[in-house]
Order: sequence, then C-alpha cells, then structure tokens
Amino acid sequence: MLLERDTEVAQIREALRAAATGTSSLLLLTGPLGIGRTALLQRLPLLAGQDVRVLRANAAPMEQDFAFGVVRQLFDSLLTSAPPDACERWLREHGDFARMVLADDALPLGECRSVALSETVLNGLRSLLADVGADQPLLILVDDLQWADAPSLRWLAYLAKRLHGLRAVLVCALRDGDPRARQLTLREITDSAQRVLRPGPLSLGATREMVLDQFGEPGDEEFARACHEISAGNPLFLRSVLVALAAAGHRPHAGHTDAARRQRPTQLREWLAGCMRTQPRSVRDLAAAIAVLGDQGEPELMARLAGLDPIGFAAALRVLGQLGLLAADQEPRFLHRVVQDAVESSMTVAERERLHDAAAALLYRNGSSAELVAAQLMAVTASQHPWAVEVLRAAAETALRRGAPDIATRYLRRALLDAGLSGESRGRLLIDLATAERGFDPAACERHISQAIPLLPTARHRAAAALRISPAIVGTVPPAVIDLLQQVAEDLGPASALDGSARDVALRLEARLRHAGHEDPAGLATAVERLSAMGEEPPLGSTAERELAAVLLNAAMLTTRRPAAEVARLAGRVLEREPATEDRAHSSLPLVAVALVAADSVRGITSWPAPERDSPRQDVTAVDALVHAEQALMLVARGRAARARESAERAMRLAGAHWQEAGILATVALTSVALELGDADLVEGLLDEAGRRRSASLAFTASLQLLKASQDARHSRWTSALDTLLGCGRQLEAAGWRNPVLFPWRPWAAALQHRIGDSRAALALAEEEHARAEAWGAPVALGRALRLKGRMHDGAQGTNLLRESADVLRASANELELARSLALLARRLDAGPEAAALQREAGALAAVCGAPWLIESAEHRRGAAPPRPEAALTRTERTVVSLAGGGLTNQEIAGQLGVTSRAVEKHLTHAYRKLDISGRRQLMEILPRLDSEILR
Repeated sequence: MLLERDTEVAQIREALRAAATGTSSLLLLTGPLGIGRTALLQRLPLLAGQDVRVLRANAAPMEQDFAFGVVRQLFDSLLTSAPPDACERWLREHGDFARMVLADDALPLGECRSVALSETVLNGLRSLLADVGADQPLLILVDDLQWADAPSLRWLAYLAKRLHGLRAVLVCALRDGDPRARQLTLREITDSAQRVLRPGPLSLGATREMVLDQFGEPGDEEFARACHEISAGNPLFLRSVLVALAAAGHRPHAGHTDAARRQRPTQLREWLAGCMRTQPRSVRDLAAAIAVLGDQGEPELMARLAGLDPIGFAAALRVLGQLGLLAADQEPRFLHRVVQDAVESSMTVAERERLHDAAAALLYRNGSSAELVAAQLMAVTASQHPWAVEVLRAAAETALRRGAPDIATRYLRRALLDAGLSGESRGRLLIDLATAERGFDPAACERHISQAIPLLPTARHRAAAALRISPAIVGTVPPAVIDLLQQVAEDLGPASALDGSARDVALRLEARLRHAGHEDPAGLATAVERLSAMGEEPPLGSTAERELAAVLLNAAMLTTRRPAAEVARLAGRVLEREPATEDRAHSSLPLVAVALVAADSVRGITSWPAPERDSPRQDVTAVDALVHAEQALMLVARGRAARARESAERAMRLAGAHWQEAGILATVALTSVALELGDADLVEGLLDEAGRRRSASLAFTASLQLLKASQDARHSRWTSALDTLLGCGRQLEAAGWRNPVLFPWRPWAAALQHRIGDSRAALALAEEEHARAEAWGAPVALGRALRLKGRMHDGAQGTNLLRESADVLRASANELELARSLALLARRLDAGPEAAALQREAGALAAVCGAPWLIESAEHRRGAAPPRPEAALTRTERTVVSLAGGGLTNQEIAGQLGVTSRAVEKHLTHAYRKLDISGRRQLMEILPRLDSEILR
C-alpha cells in the first residue's frame, strides 16, 4: 500500500510533464529508515503511465566494489527496449566502454580504475539517453544512492549537471543519516537537486487502513492507536508488527493490544542490525551504550560508556535521530524495543559482556541504585569487581521490599557464581537466597538451606537458618525438612536451658516440630498436654512464644480438648500482641486465624490478616495469597459466602502453579463457599483443579471428599454421597480431628441418611454431632446441630429445637446460619405474626449475607409471590421425589422404602400437584433446586 504520499507523487508527475516539454529535473527523495522511499520508487513506474520510459537501478552495499554496477542496471533496462539502430550506433562508437560497462563479466573496481572516464565516454551515455528521450520522456530511478559504486556516482554527478534537453526526470533516493552522504561526488548530486521530497510518518487514519489491509477487517480503535503509537507512524515498523501479529494468529481487537506492544519482529530486527553494521564506529558505540543502559541511563553516562566527548556524542546522536531510530530527536531512547534487539544482535557476546561490565562500574561509581548496577551485572558471566556480590545482595533486598522475590532470587543466584565466596559468607548468601525463594519455590528453599547449614559456625545460626523454611499451615511437612529441624534442635538444646535469642529460636523450632505432627493423634495429644503445662495464661511476650502458642492452640482446637471459649480467648491475646507483618506468613502464626474461625470468634477482626496489597505480579505474591485465604475463611465464618468466594479465588490465582499453603487454605474456604451456595459449577471446577494439583494434606483430602459428596448428591447418587461423607469422617477421626466446625460432614451425612429413609442412623449421627458441638461450645456448631435435630423431629419437639437453634445462633458470628434457622422455624410455624416476623428477619440477614434463596423465601412470606411449593412437601414426599429424580422406578422405590408401589404412586401424585408439574421430566428440571434446599 502507498498511503499519504500524494504530495510526493504529484510533484514527480509535475516534473514529468515539464520533462515532456523539454525541462528536465533532478528530485532527491530522502528520509529515515523504513519511511517508504523504496516503496514509493516501486510504484512510480505504474503511476508514470505508458508514454514514459522507465530506467531503474538499486544500489547495494555488496556491489560497491563492482564498477558501473548502477549504470549497468540503468542501461540494461534501456537497451532491452531501445531502438535497434540507436543501440548499434552507440555500441559502434563506444566499444571500449561498452565492453567495460555492458559485458557479462563486468570488471572489478580495481581494474576499472585504469580506464579513464573521459568526457567522450560520459557524454556518450548522455547522448544515448538523449536519443531515447527524443521519442519518450525518461524517468530514471536510483534507489539507495548512498550505496552506489564510485564510477556510477561520477557518471550520475556528470548527468545531474547536464539534464537540459534530455526530457528526463532523475529521482534519487537517499537515506537520512548515512555517513556516505558526505562524500564529495554524492554531494555534487544532491546539491544539484531541484526539489527534495521528504515523506512524513503515517497518520492514525493511515494506520487504520494498513490494519484493514493486513487483517481483512477494521481494527478496534484501541488496537489501531496502539499500533500507531509503537510504530510512530513508520511504515516499515508498522507493517512488520502487523505481519508478525497476523502470523501469530492475533486479530485487530482491543484484547490483542498488549500482544501488539510486545511484538519484536525478527525480520525487522535482522534488517536493522544490518543497517547498524554499516554505521561509523562512533554511531555504533553510542547505539550500544543506549541499548546497554536503556531508559535509565543519563546522556553523560551514555557518552562516557561509548567513549565519546560531548561533540562526538551530539554528532552520533544526531545520526541516530536522522536514521529514525530514536523516540525523539536529541533524546537517547530507542523508538521500539526491536531497535535495541537489533543493536545487541550486531554485537558479539564478548562485546556485550564488556559493555555491561563497564556500565556496572560506571553506575557504581556514579552512585546509582543497587538494582540499576545489578541489572548490568546480571548480563555478565563473571565480574571481577570486589563490590559485585554486595551490590547484588543489596539489590535483592530492595526487590524483596517491593514484593518481587523472583527478581531477588535472580540477583542472589547470580551472586553465587562469584568464585571468591566460601565458608560462612557463602552460607549466608545461600540463606538470603532461600529466604527469597520460600514464597514461590519451597523445594529450592529447602535445598539451599540444607547447603547453607554446614557452612555456619554455631548451633544458633544453624537453627535460625532452618527456620527460614516456611512451615506447613494445613499441609504436610516433607520428611527431609523434619529431619533437618530435629537435627538443628538437638544441636541447639532445649529452650529451658537457653536464654535470649537462642531461647526464641528453640521455641520456634519446638513449634515447627509439634505442628509437623498435626495429623497424628499422638502428636496432637502431647501438644495439648504442653499447653496445659503452660498454665491458664501462657507466656506470649515474644514472637517465638506466640508462635508456639498458636501451634498448641491449633492442636487444642482440632481435638476439642479445650473449649472454644478458652481457645478464642488465648487466640485473641495472640492477636492483640502480634503485629500484622509479612513475616507472619512464613511462621505458624496464621494458625491463629484457623482457630478463631473454628471457635466462631471472628467478629470485629479488622487489623489482622493484614490489609490487601494489590500486587501486579502473580508469581511472587505468596504473602498476599495467604492473606486472601485467611480473609476468605473469616468471611465464610461470618456467612458472607459471595465475598468469601472472591477472596478465595484470588488466593488460588496468587498461589499460582506452586500449590502453596495458601492454595490448600483457599481450597478449604472455596469448598465451604461451594457447599453454602450450592454452586454446581464451582464444585466441578474445584474437583477438576484438584485433579491437576494433588496434595497429601488431610485438610485438602477432606475438602475434596465433601465436594465429591456434593457432586454425587446433586446427581441423586445418595448412597455414593453418603459413603464418601462417612469415609471422610473416618479419616478425620483417625487423625484426631474432632472439631465439628471446620469439616461439618455429620450434618450432611445425617441429612442423606434421613433422605434415603434410614431415620435411626440419621438421628444417631445428629445426636453425635450435638454432643460434639456441646463439648466444643462454638455457637455456630451448636446451632447447626440443633437445627439438624429440629428437621428430624416433628411437632413441638422439632419446633422447640429450632427455637433453641435460633437463640444459640444469635451469639454466633455466622449470620447466614442464623437466617437459615429463622427461616426454617418460620416455615414450621406456617403462619401468623411470629412466622412473618421471623421470615422478615431471616430475609434481612440473608440480604446482608448475599443469599438470594432466603430473600425469595422472605418475600414469598410477605405475600409478594406465592410460597415455594417444595416447602409444602412432607418428608416422605421429599424422599420419594428424590429417589424418582435419581431414575428409580416406582417398584424400586417401594422396595427401598419397604412400602407398596401404590403408596409410592400416591406420594408422587401429591408431590407433582404441590410442585405444579406434570411428571418426571419436569421433576428432573427442578430437582437441583430441591436438593440444594433439602441439604441446607
């Protein structure tokens, strides 16, 4: 495409019209790299028309040593179309020159120099042009004039001064900024030009047209603007980017704007690299300095790195600007990242390393920041500067402070390459590296700590190093890590025999080792005994004491060997004393959040977990992921399932591919959310994700079992769902996990047993759940257990149990559980002012919790719409409907319930009438809603 070149084309056409009347002219077409000079010359023969004879030549760097290369191209095209008599006359009159210029084996430039370019020879070529021009005007096109060989330039200079009477227009294209433009002969040509044509950058409108031409469809405005911005209107840059995008399968849509900005076309890079190799040394050196220092480099530093004085720097910068490689004139910043790639590719590996090493020294002496100096050192295989390691460590510390441990890790791994490091110095560097890695690469962290420990001088230092390994909050600890912790703990000795920082380290080691046994009933029992031995008010003055207390409280919570009120009180004391810092995420202190959730004591917690940090880096936010997972658990504990889902899903994303503790904790929270909302899609998604990322953690396994049971129940696989729940319960009991809040499998199992008609087993599980809830004492567990029993008992007994459930839940932080009990009690009362008031209260609470199913129920009770028909089903009708929805025939249902087929048919008929449906097909459509309601 030839866009926005009408002005240049019009001037050339005007020159051709003048040539037809005998006024010849020379036009100079100039501009920076990629502006479209060649494209314009290629189109001119088509634009000139049939009555113009066109002669064309393209100069090239590789042909500079061949004499008359450009002249041969011009006259080869001329002789193929010139009159035979004119050709014979010219060849007869200038035989020697014909041999030299037009022979198949043209002479090299060195041999050609012995042949004098006499006035007769030069004029002979002009005479031939005059003969041809007598019949048709001539359009003589020479591209890349700066690459023309010397004899051809001499002839063109001769011709430029003798165009009169030829009826010809000579158009020469010359690249801006090329040093050969200063040659005397070439200057003679350019100085003879009657007009200078300088095409400008393309407009945004032209960019839109090029997008349409490339993709066959109009581009979104955002996409077109991005392409225009990154190419600065340069046709070559723009076309290269568009071709690369199309080849990669992108479309001109707003969503692909970032892909356009990331493009660094290979062919364009190679072409630019070739151009750079032809530039003078000073220009190449400055371009290399800009590439090495980037946008952060100051002009003075760039000049020093390039070895240029102020005058040389200004001249080289001016050439780069004329070439069109800079974003702005007199500003040492490249137009596009591909220019930097081209400059770097034009250098050897040794040249690049030398420049980066020199840049590091220059920045260091100039007092630049550690990260700027480190960025240069990262590009050097080995640096001999004595300060290199300390600079890399300082840069890593800065990166950690701004939340980029992956970058800090790269700095520290580079520092380890220093051959001069050994002994304790190397050990401490390994510890720094492990500290940076622990948030996103736990395995590497453990490996580097193991390597560092033998290099440290004292037992306290070795023990403190081992504590840099992040603990498993709800996951499992690798056996190698347990062995390492035990080894350093034995070397250090018991906390009772130590004081100061050594005692703190010993206490933290005890906390880690005790928590490593949190899935072992014996380990949990000894942890609770240790808590009891510490008295009613365990010491919490130091972080180490609080970390140990958090582990012991977690054991007491899981086993319910201490009541919820006591656990909540002590956890609150820890919370009051523990500052909300990022270091907490790499300790056992997050267990306090789990204990508070299980104790139903999350009201008023605002300062901890720490406030959200919106980090743009997804692969380096282990702390943020853990914070979001904790927030999700606390929101679930308050009945805010929708908000909890947002936090838990963000934690899952931030945990990334490494499946850290935050990922397991988020899975536990999302499992609760999925069960609370009855969200089948969320259940399926969690099960799919778990299939890709496995964990041996009991918390993870129990969550998956609850999800699998929910999936089976939704598809009316009641027996399978029940078996899964009972299996989950057996695993939890075997590990000593008796808390009824975190994994409430019994209420679900009892509801399923009641559904399939095993009322005795259902009541037994409900009684067991009630007993466990009373022993633990958390209002949410007790209120839920009472509601479960209230569902299973008819008449006044069931109503009283529901009243008691609502009364207990008023002390709970979980307002959604209270709303459920109030709504169920209102249904049981059926009608009257009390039922209406309870339903209104339930609706208000549900609105706060974001539970629309309860809000609908409240509106129905107020008369906004008829009550939901499923609420009127009896328990037997619900059971029969569920079995029928599972695909069982009337006879099979009768056999399972121990009744007659006629009784089953009667129950189904009543249910169909209440549900306002005609049969089983419609029943299958509404069954998921019925299941969700029943299981609550």
